[in-house]
Amino acid sequence: MNKDFKHSQFAHCESGVISSMLTNSGLKLSEPMVFGLTSTLTFAFFPIIKINNMPLIAYRAIPKNIINNIEKVLGVKIFKKKFQNMLEANIELDTAIEDGKIVGLQTSVFYLPYMPENMRFHFNAHNLLVYGKNGKNYQISDTVFEDVVECSQKDLTKARFAKGVFAPKGFMYYILDIPKQIDFENILKKSIRKNAKAMLTPFPYAGVKGMRKLAKSIEKHKNKDERYIKNYLTHIVRMQEEIGTGGGGFRYLYSAFLKEAKTYNLDINKLEKASELILLSGDTLREFALKCVESAKKIDRFNPKEIADILIKASKYEEEAFRILKTI
Repeated sequence: MNKDFKHSQFAHCESGVISSMLTNSGLKLSEPMVFGLTSTLTFAFFPIIKINNMPLIAYRAIPKNIINNIEKVLGVKIFKKKFQNMLEANIELDTAIEDGKIVGLQTSVFYLPYMPENMRFHFNAHNLLVYGKNGKNYQISDTVFEDVVECSQKDLTKARFAKGVFAPKGFMYYILDIPKQIDFENILKKSIRKNAKAMLTPFPYAGVKGMRKLAKSIEKHKNKDERYIKNYLTHIVRMQEEIGTGGGGFRYLYSAFLKEAKTYNLDINKLEKASELILLSGDTLREFALKCVESAKKIDRFNPKEIADILIKASKYEEEAFRILKTI
């Protein structure tokens, strides 16, 4: 058990877990900094990839992007392992805890009993930290909660070996080594430019072009069946605001990251302007989600062009911001 572990609440599970893990291991790194350094902000709209028979919409890079990229970017060494055998996974977890390790786990939200009913759905990429054991229960720091929680081995094992998309397969990870010297100035420049390149990609289903592709898709739904429209709008909101931190929330994180990056001898004016624009995009995406909810509840108020225009507005903010950032 790690007796010195300090729990913190964060906006998003994966960035929060890595921030907490690094901070408790001696490298104090904020959640926005973790999120930005790993170039995690994105947008993707893939109609051919279905989730509950609806198109995939993503506002951040795929699960494990932060875990994998923080290694590459900072030179941090992280132990990572998947399991086929549940017993082996539990033994290895217990051994790591006994050694004082703070262990990250990938789990399914649906099988975590401490989760409120309205937050439980089949999402297999929820990250949490295990820092100790109290009898047969694991002591857990779930970074989306205000306080630490406990979970039985039986329930946690079920969550670690859930089936389906992004199946965790018992995935666990913990810090092995942190470099003594890190060149944050150069790393930040590379990370920001990388994210700018991803958001300004010519590929029509990703970045700002992907946002506009979704906007066009919404406009085409004007004459669709009412039930389908309701389901489509509800799906958009769920993908934006309920999966992880949400589209708006991720933009707020990235905006905060750009503000923090100003302390590392980068172009302050460019960072401030881009941060403001990303913040505006976050506000606009929240407005977009609210309009989708209102339209889903009262379908007679469904105005596809109005909803699409809000998303286009957000995409313009982001295009301007990332055109500035690619010159950092």
